Amino acid sequence: MRVFLTGATGVIGRRVLPLLVGLDHSVTAVAHRPQSWGEIERAGAVPVQVDLFARAAIQRAVAGHDAVINLATHLPAGLRMFLPGAWAENDRIRRIASANLVDAAIAGGATRFIQESFAPAYPDRGEAWIDERTPIAPVRYSRSVVDAERSAQRFSSGGRTGVVLRFAAFYGPDSWFTRDLIRYVRHGFVPIPGAADSFISSVSHDDAATAVMGALLARAGIYNVVDDEPMRRGEFVGSLAETLGVPAPKLAPPWMKYLFGSLGEMLARSLRISNRKLREECAWVPKYPTVREGWRAVAATISASSQVRSTAR
Repeated sequence: MRVFLTGATGVIGRRVLPLLVGLDHSVTAVAHRPQSWGEIERAGAVPVQVDLFARAAIQRAVAGHDAVINLATHLPAGLRMFLPGAWAENDRIRRIASANLVDAAIAGGATRFIQESFAPAYPDRGEAWIDERTPIAPVRYSRSVVDAERSAQRFSSGGRTGVVLRFAAFYGPDSWFTRDLIRYVRHGFVPIPGAADSFISSVSHDDAATAVMGALLARAGIYNVVDDEPMRRGEFVGSLAETLGVPAPKLAPPWMKYLFGSLGEMLARSLRISNRKLREECAWVPKYPTVREGWRAVAATISASSQVRSTAR
């Protein structure tokens, strides 16, 4: 299969790329920086530099591919996410670039389109389980997920297959969120608003990548990509503290969500999200069924990386 991949150098894309090549797919991977070309070539793919907002250029680049996997995002890191306009580029990608890619995929004869999306767009459901039948309720900063999903769903006609993957909160050793969280836990306070008994749904970078591979076989539709067992907020950070060998940290009080606007409201939601549909559709099984196992793997990887750097010095 000829696969066109965007977001190839992101935390999920750089894991998906070798998996695709390992299954003998012929991969064209978008790289916006020249220094990324070598990384893509070493993985066994063909790099291409193309403006995702240039319709004609995208149509030329996508033509002749069987599948398009759109993992392109532009997520602001750390406290910058709370600044005005911080999500504007990400909105442009989801609204305009996703539509351009779908148009190009249709024109170029592709039969499958996979679009990344965002599971925290679901509403707060307290103790209740959330599945794909639950209507999403994106806040102001994340409304563009609706546009991206509509583009993928528009692809699903004429015998074509459009798949939307709603990823939960990512964690992994190369995640700025995870590294920030580790630092906060070590200092004894985590500034993420929400009640201690509310639920957080998450997924490791590695498991998100294998879910993308599963989506190459899935029927058209929307699928949640989350761990088997969502964790209560207190347990989520408590299990990380236990892994790090430090006391459980204090949590930010729920009222702090009002200080962070719509993003704070989203962060405080209780999201007990089910992955049953994806598991049943393509036999996807996460390597880390809960974040407890995931934290141990993250800590081991970060520790090994630190030792390598120390030896190199």
